[in-house]
Amino acid sequence: MNKTNKPRKPVTYRDAGVDIDAKERALERAKPLVRQTFSPQVVSDIGAFGSMFALARGDFEDPVLVASVDSVGTKLKVAFMTGRHDTVGEDIVNHCVNDILVQGARALFFMDYLGVGKLEAEVFRQVMEGLVRGCKRARCSLIGGETAELPGFYAAGEYDLVGFVVGAVERARIVTGKEVRAGDVLLGLGSNGLHTNGYALARKALFEIAGYGPNDRVEQLGATIADELLRVHRCYASAVLPLLDSKGIHGIAHITGGGIPDNLRRILPEECRAVVRRSAWLVPPIFELIRSITNTPDEDLFRTFNMGIGLILVVASTQAGYIADRLAKAGETCYHIGEIVRGERAVEIR
Repeated sequence: MNKTNKPRKPVTYRDAGVDIDAKERALERAKPLVRQTFSPQVVSDIGAFGSMFALARGDFEDPVLVASVDSVGTKLKVAFMTGRHDTVGEDIVNHCVNDILVQGARALFFMDYLGVGKLEAEVFRQVMEGLVRGCKRARCSLIGGETAELPGFYAAGEYDLVGFVVGAVERARIVTGKEVRAGDVLLGLGSNGLHTNGYALARKALFEIAGYGPNDRVEQLGATIADELLRVHRCYASAVLPLLDSKGIHGIAHITGGGIPDNLRRILPEECRAVVRRSAWLVPPIFELIRSITNTPDEDLFRTFNMGIGLILVVASTQAGYIADRLAKAGETCYHIGEIVRGERAVEIR
């Protein structure tokens, strides 16, 4: 034992678990991919201390910036189990873009945080490809981020992925929910499965209780467990943004953690009650499978999962048909799922 606590040979940062050179190589390989998302408003290149973005003159008269940050959550556990990391980057972009869409904002730029115990080049490549794909589809620029190698902090083979988006909306066109009133119609847009919420319960049900493996095919789903759980969180911006010039959209809710009850309630004014008819849409098989395994009460299911509805628009009854038709032409599956009535500020699912 070396009682002086002095090393017998020099110890480098790499010996402690952080390989700066490997990280730099990975980032250099990613730069051409990331630059594909750049708009003319991106002022700085990848690698600067701060990322810069200029609002284009003429794009907005009185812009208000809208920002949001979120993580992929324990959906990452499925990526770790399967070694499939090509979807989670797109998940976090779409989640964040939807979060600012509800206030009428168009995404301008995105930044990411990837924290990992040991950076694996192939995992990094797949995550970045997902981020770039999501940004390109949302027409926002991936202008920077942070990749942190933290040995001893994360379990071997695991990482955390967080996204940060900034968008803008004209002050006069901010969607707040203040215009929601009795008589308005609830239009629900179909989800793509779990999106990025409820994975703690889903993993417990499918892997721990039912004993499925990620590659097990379940006929009820028409897919393997991994394929079902890794379905990409849908982005609704391309379908909804063109409709925001209409005066008929009074409120929008992104159905994430807390499900329909908690998220729809966030945009309701006082003395407005949302009545949601659960028979108005077909709940996807994954939720029915989890219900059959766990016997989870409906109230808990609807606060844990989106139950097949990823976004809800509260629209004037006179505009509901027109807006639903526009959404359908944009490729959305749109359901008339309920109405706003007078009453206590709450969401009632019948």
